Amino acid sequence: MKKFPEALQLFLTFLKLGCFTFGGGWSIVAQMQRIFVDEKKSITEEELVDLTSVARSLPGTMVGNVAMLFGYRSLGILGGIVCILGIIIPPMLMLSAIAFFYTAFRDNTWIAAAMSGVRAAVVPIIISAAVGMVKGSFKYPPCILVMLLALGLYLFLHMNCVYLVLIGAVCGILISDFYERRGIEK
Repeated sequence: MKKFPEALQLFLTFLKLGCFTFGGGWSIVAQMQRIFVDEKKSITEEELVDLTSVARSLPGTMVGNVAMLFGYRSLGILGGIVCILGIIIPPMLMLSAIAFFYTAFRDNTWIAAAMSGVRAAVVPIIISAAVGMVKGSFKYPPCILVMLLALGLYLFLHMNCVYLVLIGAVCGILISDFYERRGIEK
C-alpha cells in the first residue's frame, strides 16, 4: 500500500495523456517528454528514446507499450498496469461514443471540419517529439552517419525496417565499443 500514492499519480497522469492521444504514439511521446523529462526530470531523453525504441519493436500499439514500459520502470508490474489503464480508458470511452453515434458523426460537416483541424494541430506535436528524440538518440557523433545511412537505405533502396534496425544495432555496438575502448566520453 505504500506505493498507492505513486501509482495513483501515475494513473492520473496517463489518464490525462490518454485524453489527448490524437496523432497516435508520437504525440504521447512528446507529452511524456515534456512531463517526465523536462518538468519532473524522472527520466532522461536517452531513456525515453530507449523506451520508445523497445515499444516500437514489440507487437501491439506503441502507446500501450510505452505506457507499460514506463510504468514498469517506475513502479514494477503495478506501475505498468496503472499506466496502461490510464492511457487506454479515455480513447476507449471516446471510441465507444463515436461507434454508438457513428451515423450521426459520419455525415456531420462540423465534426469533419473539427477533425481536419485536429489533424493539422497534431503535426507540430509529432515534429516536436521527433526533434526531442533526435536530441537523445545520438550519444556519439558517428550515430548521425548511421541515421543518414538508414534514411538513405529506406528512402532510396526501400530496405525493410527490420534490416535497418539490425544494421543500427550492429553499428551502435561497434561505435559504443570503439568509444568505450578509447575512454572517450560523449
